[in-house]
Amino acid sequence: MSRHILLLSQPAAPGDDFAEHPVVPVRQYLTGPWHDQPGLRVINLCRDISYHSAGYYASLLAEARGHRVIPSVRTLQDLSRRAIYAADLDDLEDDLDEALAAHAGAKAIAAEGDGAAGIADTVVFHLFFGEVAEAEFEALGGLGRSLFESFPVPILRVELRRREKKGWEFQALRPSGLRVLPVEMRPDFFEALKRFLGRARTEPQANRPARWDLAILHDPDEALPPSDRGALDAFISAAGRAGIDAELITRRDLPRLSEYDALFIRETTSVSHHTWRFARRAAAEGLVVIDDPDSILRCTNKIFLAELLTREKVPIPASVVIGRDDLDRAEEALGFPMVLKVPDGAFSLGVFKVKDRDQFEAKAKELFAKSELLLAQAYTPTEFDWRVGVLNGEPLFVCRYHMSRGHWQIINHAGQGAPAEGAVDTIPIDEAPANVVETAVRAASLIGDGLYGVDLKQTADGVFVIEVNDNPNIDAGYEDAVLGEGLYDRVIGEFLRRLEEY
Repeated sequence: MSRHILLLSQPAAPGDDFAEHPVVPVRQYLTGPWHDQPGLRVINLCRDISYHSAGYYASLLAEARGHRVIPSVRTLQDLSRRAIYAADLDDLEDDLDEALAAHAGAKAIAAEGDGAAGIADTVVFHLFFGEVAEAEFEALGGLGRSLFESFPVPILRVELRRREKKGWEFQALRPSGLRVLPVEMRPDFFEALKRFLGRARTEPQANRPARWDLAILHDPDEALPPSDRGALDAFISAAGRAGIDAELITRRDLPRLSEYDALFIRETTSVSHHTWRFARRAAAEGLVVIDDPDSILRCTNKIFLAELLTREKVPIPASVVIGRDDLDRAEEALGFPMVLKVPDGAFSLGVFKVKDRDQFEAKAKELFAKSELLLAQAYTPTEFDWRVGVLNGEPLFVCRYHMSRGHWQIINHAGQGAPAEGAVDTIPIDEAPANVVETAVRAASLIGDGLYGVDLKQTADGVFVIEVNDNPNIDAGYEDAVLGEGLYDRVIGEFLRRLEEY
């Protein structure tokens, strides 16, 4: 089979010539057996690639399957809001006036004064894999290549706007699908695709920091923060012992992020949240960052994790990724009761047990209103879940998280008032079952080299990974019960090691 495929959400339009390019319907890719083709290049041309759409999940699952996908989920998130990508355009915006002055007829476009003939207040053009599609804007080729290095997408619509007496600015960057393009532009797209498949992909370089100041992002009003105030104070004290100045910051401090050398996110993360913007900005500016953007992307989506762990043969409960038409398949594979999960829930939110077909249909209908895909898993009851903290590939702590009293999860959100949590036991790593620790470390290593909390269930049939969390709980008196301040020293020591490597 060819080493690349094109994903489409709709059948090819009349006149499209896919003779040299294998086309796969996106839903076939989402549910088909693709784990045995690592390294496959996937060109996602779906019309809708918004969050939770089929196109979005195609890029997400491609990464889980070891495929080289364009656009990546990280790029889709970067382009989802102007507030996210605008920071990456500052340097390019400085060159806009010069670039526009160079293209044919731009003297009229760039002329000053509202009364000049031929002036346009907006310019719109397309990039095909970084190549300018419209011949009249050929002189903007350098700008197009720079944009592609920052935002690698097959088709990018670029909108520029002329400001009064302030030159030109980027108004919007919008990923586009093949079906949105005018028919006359499609042959040029396929030519650009052919050239793209024959050249190597390049990655942008990050700047390196020069000082050692650590920002700890937290939300003082968060109901279930990953670290309480006692733990935050302990991190600050550990940083002081390591010669690092640490400061608590909040979401309002994003403009100040470049003042620091490292970022430690101690707030519940999500790709549709300011924590993602902090991680993305920190990585782009060369800060040492935990949680890094890739870890957030990989850990906050349960479907990605299920696909990744399945591919790498890490044991998980029997699982089925389902769309709206797959309820029979899930029931046949898993039976009842079963567990339904929305892709991006946290702290036991978005996880539901259904006991029969009626509950299954009702809950699935409710959840499909929010997500194109759901994860169904076999119900695996245990008295407690193991949690293994892993830092840079090494176990950091081991806990038993007991189920909330009278409930099947460790946190019960169904009662009145604050969520009810089960008891927590922290034990020395060498006293924990070796297969639990080894499985956790293996699962975390598939995500990256950051700080993770791996949740596992131990049954008569073996040890199963439930999920890998990119932002694990570290609270005073709980996860630190064995190591004490040594736990905080180890985490800060990892920041110090990375800073010294820079």
